[in-house]
Amino acid sequence: MTRTIVVTGGSTGIGRATAELFRRDGDDVVITGRREDVLAKTAADLGARGVVCDATDPEQVERLLGELPAQVDVLVNNAGGNTNFGRPDGGLAQLKANWIANLEANLLSAVLTTTALAPRLSTAVVHIGSIAGARGPGSYGASKAALAMYSLDVAAELGPRGITSNVVAPGFTADTEFFQGRLTGERRAQLLEATMTKREGTVSDIAGTIHFLASPAARHLTGQVLHVNGGALPTR
Repeated sequence: MTRTIVVTGGSTGIGRATAELFRRDGDDVVITGRREDVLAKTAADLGARGVVCDATDPEQVERLLGELPAQVDVLVNNAGGNTNFGRPDGGLAQLKANWIANLEANLLSAVLTTTALAPRLSTAVVHIGSIAGARGPGSYGASKAALAMYSLDVAAELGPRGITSNVVAPGFTADTEFFQGRLTGERRAQLLEATMTKREGTVSDIAGTIHFLASPAARHLTGQVLHVNGGALPTR
């Protein structure tokens, strides 16, 4: 049975890999993003449908609803990232702006999109968190920690309808735009050394976990944070 999958921030990296995996199943996939040219190319490459949407903008999220069918089976809240890279230090006013930017990108984007789509959802919501949500740093880590707590609200609210809500929290993952070209060789070596597998994560590692959470095998798995980091952050 063909499902409808919505992946926010689906043009590149983890979002693109996730959309591609669901397309292999024959699912109808809608990807969203802010960059129209990149979005259009990815949609064409994958055979998905692209809808320009900034998930932090309530009006754009409301317009997105008009592009979606009456039932959406799976929502992947992938839009976000560390907005603090390259932001200047400029006193308390700039500090406030930096924190708000990360909260909007990583928390409010998921809140707005999930709330808007909730009446149409049938199966699962998967939020993309981060290892930073468990051990910092700064506004990015705080925003991802808040996302994990929000996921619990979604799990409790939608659970009676059979809809799950979970967070996939990647560690160091290659082939994404996260580091914005600022990852040094020394820092990369440190990140690899912190893992037990001694390799960088891939977007396929993350996409595969998301795919599992949307599968029949995961229908009783909800309210969880699944860490995919090669053992860089062990849990028990």
